[in-house]
Amino acid sequence: MSAVPESLPGAAPTDADSQETREWMDALSAVIESEGPERAHFLLEQLLAHARQKSIDLPFSGNTAYVNTIAADQEARCPGNIEIEERLRAYMRWNAMAMVVKANRHHPVDGGDLGGHIGSFASLAHMFGAGFNHFWHAESENHGGDCLYIQGHVSPGVYARAYLEGRLTEDQLLHFRQEVDGKGLSSYPHPKLMPEFWQFPTVSMGLGPLMAIYQARFLKYLHARGIADTANRKVWVFCGDGEMDEVESLGAIGLAARENLDNLIFVVNCNLQRLDGPVRGNGKIVQELEGEFRGAGWNVIKLLWGSEWDTLLARDKDGALQKLMMDTLDGDYQAFKANDGAYVRKHFFGRDPRTLEMVAHMSDDEIFALKRGGHDAKKVYAAYDKAVNHTGQPTVLLIKTVKGFGMGKSGEGKNNVHQTKKLTDEDIKIFRDRFNIPIPDSQLAEIPFYKPADDTPEMQYLHERRKALGGYLPHRRTKADESFTVPALETFKSVIEPTPEGREISTTQAYVRFLTTLLRDQALGPRVVPILVDEARTFGMEGLFRQIGIYNPAGQQYTPVDKDQVMYYKEDKAGQILQEGINEAGGMSSWIAAATSYSTSNRIMVPFYVYYSMFGFQRIGDLAWAAGDMQARGFLLGGTSGRTTLNGEGLQHEDGHSHIMAGTIPNCISYDPTFAHEVAVILHHGLKRMVEKQDNVYYYLTLLNENYAMPGLTAGTEEQIIKGMYLCKPATDGKGTVQLLGSGTILRESIAAQELLEKEWGVSANVWSCPSFNELTRDGQDADRYNLLHPLETPRVGFVGQQLAGSTGPVIASTDYMKAYAEQIRPFIPKGRTYKVLGTDGFGRSDFRSKLREHFEVNRHYIVVATLKALSEDGTVPAAKVAEAIAKYGIQADKINPLYA
Repeated sequence: MSAVPESLPGAAPTDADSQETREWMDALSAVIESEGPERAHFLLEQLLAHARQKSIDLPFSGNTAYVNTIAADQEARCPGNIEIEERLRAYMRWNAMAMVVKANRHHPVDGGDLGGHIGSFASLAHMFGAGFNHFWHAESENHGGDCLYIQGHVSPGVYARAYLEGRLTEDQLLHFRQEVDGKGLSSYPHPKLMPEFWQFPTVSMGLGPLMAIYQARFLKYLHARGIADTANRKVWVFCGDGEMDEVESLGAIGLAARENLDNLIFVVNCNLQRLDGPVRGNGKIVQELEGEFRGAGWNVIKLLWGSEWDTLLARDKDGALQKLMMDTLDGDYQAFKANDGAYVRKHFFGRDPRTLEMVAHMSDDEIFALKRGGHDAKKVYAAYDKAVNHTGQPTVLLIKTVKGFGMGKSGEGKNNVHQTKKLTDEDIKIFRDRFNIPIPDSQLAEIPFYKPADDTPEMQYLHERRKALGGYLPHRRTKADESFTVPALETFKSVIEPTPEGREISTTQAYVRFLTTLLRDQALGPRVVPILVDEARTFGMEGLFRQIGIYNPAGQQYTPVDKDQVMYYKEDKAGQILQEGINEAGGMSSWIAAATSYSTSNRIMVPFYVYYSMFGFQRIGDLAWAAGDMQARGFLLGGTSGRTTLNGEGLQHEDGHSHIMAGTIPNCISYDPTFAHEVAVILHHGLKRMVEKQDNVYYYLTLLNENYAMPGLTAGTEEQIIKGMYLCKPATDGKGTVQLLGSGTILRESIAAQELLEKEWGVSANVWSCPSFNELTRDGQDADRYNLLHPLETPRVGFVGQQLAGSTGPVIASTDYMKAYAEQIRPFIPKGRTYKVLGTDGFGRSDFRSKLREHFEVNRHYIVVATLKALSEDGTVPAAKVAEAIAKYGIQADKINPLYA
């Protein structure tokens, strides 16, 4: 084969003066030896900067050699008792394994498996041990407590530790994943299910890293605004290397670097294996992640090799071993740990005669015992110490481990280890022997949990370490110690009173007025957290920029282009607004951090996150579900809601289903108000529940950008608004032979239809505002459940039935949402009453509102036709009247169904 010409792209440059090259190399080596690596690093940076100034093309590389970042002689010394910690880890490994295996034994009724994971905790037990014993602070008088985003699949290991600490009982361990009877342990970290234990839900992979970044930023926000001292708190995030493929995992690392979140530490468990096989069989995930994080501006610490490798690397004068480490693919590294020392000798060291000679004096067992860095307690401690003392940047620890470490033939390093939840008797015996668990052969079949006596050195050490760090973790606060009184509803009179003659506002403006008034409250105002995703002017909130400022830890170092305007763009170190840019997932993560501050920081905060409604639950639905799990408290506001409201924006912007999605989250209370006073009553009620009572709910309100006159609050209807239904416009004759129900913008079409029915068809109608078909549904289902389980008691009637009990005639519901939204209450309509539903099924499209409402068949004319059709089915009016109305209003009876159009 001919040599590659030097001119071809990718060809290695020829060394024109090897002696000069050697002199430069020797000079650098001399600096390293005499003045240290920091000086050498500084000189290299200066040379690179000078070269770039001279226009020499120097592409950036974010990668370093495939070795530990911290040299052996630079490692901080662990102050703990390594031997005792090793024994405690062994007990936790055993108990975690026993818990999962016991949960998957034959059940007398179901016979099935409950699942669970052994391999994940096995790979990072050393990392957890270092954190719990030396670094992770609990909330105490002198410390706000660290936040732990624990990798979801390792929950058995955390339970095993809590069992040794006396925080969980053996009976609870025996009921792992058996929660229905109230004494079990949740499969993964779930604050909803274990409200005093788990802080954050993390097993929906990718969400933990994303939420943690915004949590770290929110701690800085609280400190900057003087609300809480969070200076010493850290946010630790544990995730697997496979999990980093989730786009959310890396999606906000730029924000973390940009805002210098040195209170944030990612620990990526690089066991090279995801659920089905290698993460990067043909590559190197550690190097890939190093480039990603270093390029984003993070401090990167790699821990790849255990102490046993130090001697070999010290002898690697010509770099043969380092080159071999770099050239070996992750798929091969996985195979090495799934085999034995002889295999490693041949297929790893045997690739180069120089490296093979290095291990000639070692037995196969000694070669196989060369550990990865994540299984070396001393090196893990040194890496953590380096991370917690780094300032100015977030830190990521890329720690190499073996998935299923210690599981032997049953799974160590194998592709199926993630699914391994049953072990044979022989596997259990090997496990016992490997970790020296003091359980005799006679008891092995029972797989008993092991817990040393309280007076043993191990147990005393365990409790002493946690006492020194302020208490036990994980731990969750269920209520804040502080309290607030919500301003009276009358305080918001600008929202609840009728608009002056000739004035019109939108419900979005009503919300802004409410928020502005709340911000003036001396006690609660500073706790309000307005959150925006680059649409402040769309929602009329730009006035808040100058009033309370946008949070930016660097302040505003430039002159804003609109400085001469009253509402100029103002950033401030103590700003109150969180402006997330075009980033709905980031906005929701900020909202979650604020909405759970009562728990994580013992500070009640009131977040208001406003966004285009279409880009709420549809776009970040998994985060909204996680918020429910975390018992979040706050307000989500979907602006320009409904499928016909946002005229001109088209298919991807028009929302006709967010309320259906909101209804799937049990502790999300959702409303689709039409009038300003409804907005005020709902927001005020939400504040009373979430701030004064500290109820674990959050509120979703949809808002409109249509201006119209607001009728004002009718005294006595407040409770009905909250329950979801009230009579807002009685029939003129006081009878109302039909009942028109509506919400949001389409309620006004129902009011217009009421007038048409009376003037053109002689039909008297009552109009009911239904701000929440979801709450009406939950109430009706609750009544049905009571009646099912109490057959001998007087049946309960849902609120819909109560409201309609004194009325007559058919019921017609119309909304700007899919028919399924209002269809939910059909079972609760009084028996014998005809019920018809109009809604906006189908894809959205661009046009004027009147055309869109005609297209989706929800305007006043369709409401009239639906009403007449219902009356004809009841035998009250002839069917010919329906046909007459269709012709009168020019309705195209044979057009394509909007659902399919």
